[in-house]
Amino acid sequence: KSTFLFQRYELYFTVVFFCFQQFLTLLKSMTSCSVVPNPPVRRVAIFGGTHGNELSGIFLVKHWQENGAEIQRAGMEVKPFITNPRAVEKCTRYIDCDLNRVFDPDNLGQTVVEDIPYEVRRAQEINHIFGPKGSDDAYDLIFDLHNTTANMGGTLILENSRDDFTIQMCHYIKNALAPERVPVLLIEHPNLKYATTRSVAKHPVGVEVGPQPQGVVRADILDKMRKIVKHGLDFVHLFNEGKEFPPCTIEVYKIMEKVDYPRNKNDEVIAIIHPNLQDQDWQPLNNGDPLFLTLDGEVIAYKGDCTAYPTFINEAAYYEKKQAFVRTIKMELTAGHIRSSAIGQNTS
Repeated sequence: KSTFLFQRYELYFTVVFFCFQQFLTLLKSMTSCSVVPNPPVRRVAIFGGTHGNELSGIFLVKHWQENGAEIQRAGMEVKPFITNPRAVEKCTRYIDCDLNRVFDPDNLGQTVVEDIPYEVRRAQEINHIFGPKGSDDAYDLIFDLHNTTANMGGTLILENSRDDFTIQMCHYIKNALAPERVPVLLIEHPNLKYATTRSVAKHPVGVEVGPQPQGVVRADILDKMRKIVKHGLDFVHLFNEGKEFPPCTIEVYKIMEKVDYPRNKNDEVIAIIHPNLQDQDWQPLNNGDPLFLTLDGEVIAYKGDCTAYPTFINEAAYYEKKQAFVRTIKMELTAGHIRSSAIGQNTS
């Protein structure tokens, strides 16, 4: 009899537990499918020439300034803009300092005096036109177009892991360009995040395409950048028109560390990128894999507890920043179900 009662109780609790699990699954499904209304994206800027020797974005923006039909979409303003015209004229990365590092409160609030760095003055002008940064009046979205000498392909750069809109956009662009790979770099790190030009906008998106030498334009690299921007604008248009985007998950590479070259006591580089690492952006790097090679033939290996994914490998512009590559880890980001909040307002 006791065995029979035990079996009945066991069956009872099994049924209750199963029902509870089903309830939790249903609740999770309902939560994940709940639509998060986002404000429509009406003002979009496309920046080229943040670095004056990265030519794909400069060529595209100048073309679109002359003939913007390709980038215009109904219901929104799209403004192509050259961010650092003096550097573009001289075909150099910057004049006084890196424009892509000075959009912080100190520089944006600095008093304009005669000897203020050109890029700080320019940052204040850009913030006035497209900001103010962090305000309701700031532009909704900025695509900031860059080239890299590293073998990064067509990369999207995110600054906020909680921005459902930009995560959804990356998901859309990746699907639109499949099977071509579109890596996503997340630069959200308390010690490594920097004040980018695009950070003026509510939704900043970097577009980094390479490999392309500084001061050179390649048709294949320019075309890849052009397609990314096209699909990004298509996504915004669909969103504004009322298309709902269900929950999605994307793979991203989160920045963890900037790795310098080996140096001597005089702070001079004494080893170069190992041939096995060169051009291997986004490929797994494991403990013991070669990183650097000295001119005497010594191999310096990677020492790490987990698999890393290096990128910006041997970027020419980063020698001055003492950076041989960026170490990233692979992770996933999930965005909720979104739609434009303007749709409900229009139909009410």
